[in-house]
Amino acid sequence: MANDAQTSINIPQILAVAVVGFLAIRWFMSKPSSSSGPTSAASSRSRNNIDPAKIQAVSAVFPQLDQRSIAWDLQRNGGNVEATMERVLGGRGLESPPPSFQPTLPTPPAAANDSATSSGARKVTGQPDLITRYGLQSKVGGKGKEPVPSEEQKRGGWSADKHARADALKRRREDMILAARRKMEEKERQA
Repeated sequence: MANDAQTSINIPQILAVAVVGFLAIRWFMSKPSSSSGPTSAASSRSRNNIDPAKIQAVSAVFPQLDQRSIAWDLQRNGGNVEATMERVLGGRGLESPPPSFQPTLPTPPAAANDSATSSGARKVTGQPDLITRYGLQSKVGGKGKEPVPSEEQKRGGWSADKHARADALKRRREDMILAARRKMEEKERQA
């Protein structure tokens, strides 16, 4: 009877107590401090910090897109620039970010790009514009009306003479450049 009153501890009980104790200590140690606000704010800030170079890369290819929308899409897909570009090229567009999403956007390069675009990026890069490159200054001074093509030009066709083909292609190139310039000037007048 003395043996029944005496309890013994066996190995499975010791292991169970050790595992439960270890898990309890680990749970208490990994628990955030009593003020969980700053910790959650810090984690949300780290999620909102997207590499500005990635935003600039997408913005350089698609300047019409809002940088906040680009940052939102990059944050949602883990910073994958290719996925964001594929989404835009696929015609799906980018979702507008929620008002609470306020990323740090690269402002100085964007301001420099805006001023360069408004003043003419061609002069900044040092390359002449197409009018200067192809010597079309004399044709630009007109009222902007399309030249009436002759019957031979309307007929077009591929000439057997190499020089005639080169002249026709040169004329078409000049007409396209001048037409694009007229459209650009018309848009600037409307804006």
